[in-house]
Amino acid sequence: MSGQVLGIVPARLASTRLPRKPLFPLLGRPLIEWVWRRVETMSVLDHALVATDSEEVAEVCRALGAPVEMTSLDHPSGTDRVAEVARRREYASYEYVANIQGDEPLLKEAHLRAAIDLVRQAGWDVGTCATPLMLQEARKDPSVVKVVRASGGRALYFSRSPIPYKRGEKPSPEELEREPFLRHIGIYAYTRDALEDWVARAPSTLERLELLEQLRPLEAGLRIGVAVVGAADPGVDTPADAVRMEEKLSQLGVTTLTGG
Repeated sequence: MSGQVLGIVPARLASTRLPRKPLFPLLGRPLIEWVWRRVETMSVLDHALVATDSEEVAEVCRALGAPVEMTSLDHPSGTDRVAEVARRREYASYEYVANIQGDEPLLKEAHLRAAIDLVRQAGWDVGTCATPLMLQEARKDPSVVKVVRASGGRALYFSRSPIPYKRGEKPSPEELEREPFLRHIGIYAYTRDALEDWVARAPSTLERLELLEQLRPLEAGLRIGVAVVGAADPGVDTPADAVRMEEKLSQLGVTTLTGG
């Protein structure tokens, strides 16, 4: 099973901005169902499962046929939840681990594959993705995480602030359609060593300031590769996001549940 990828969808019920987020209904179906229906079709994953601390979420997932692993109630992040499951004996033979956000019902398999390939083929410790910012509103919105990368693809910094800052004027619409103005897409692939290194460390100074956990491994010197991909739909973090996502799903048709 050398080189195979374990995909884990962490699903925490006690979210703050969107109460009971994994079970929040979109067009009558829980959010976690929309996410799982995409994940289960993705050939880039050799095995996929949902990791949760909630029996309610677990019951919904089992009814969908999704493998479920119960985890501790005490995890401060989805990364910690992913790491708990990945170190279990039955998953020890999977060389790479993918952390698939449980709030992105329109995640594209091509984007996940790009993150995985950074680790599996290019040798980065961690792989993730970004897409052009496109809009001034997104550039200024602190809920939109921005990333700046070096010419070779290495992540230099993640921030809620509008980075990079263009001195003296704001970027033009044309500039926002390409690098260096990028929005981070919160999917991750890790080597096992990098995942364990990440969760073994205490939250870092910059992580606590920005409330962005990916700054912890970055500060510690882990090499994070960033693939720039095409347009990506934002996840569902707030009631307003849920309304927008329902509109998008309606446009696509409610049967559009595969990874694409």
